Amino acid sequence: MDKECCCAKTKIREDKEYKDLINRLNRIEGQVRGVKKMIENDAYCTDVLIQVSAITAALNSFNKILLSNHISTCVADNIKAGNMEVVDELVTTIQKLMK
Repeated sequence: MDKECCCAKTKIREDKEYKDLINRLNRIEGQVRGVKKMIENDAYCTDVLIQVSAITAALNSFNKILLSNHISTCVADNIKAGNMEVVDELVTTIQKLMK
């Protein structure tokens, strides 16, 4: 199997994917720190809520990218290798994401 296979529940990512995911998480982390600062500075509730909504959207975008990458690498590779259990795992994961 190639290096993108999800063997033993790990994933070796290509440099571009890794950097993109880390950059997105760093931005989200910065947004969360900004909201914390807003609370510390007694910011108005609706202003905080709008920023929290932006964080939620950023996390959803992160999840969409990660899920897409997972399906096109881990899931596809497992199906090609005859491991159909990965489909059940994917369905369970999507159900958890949709709560």
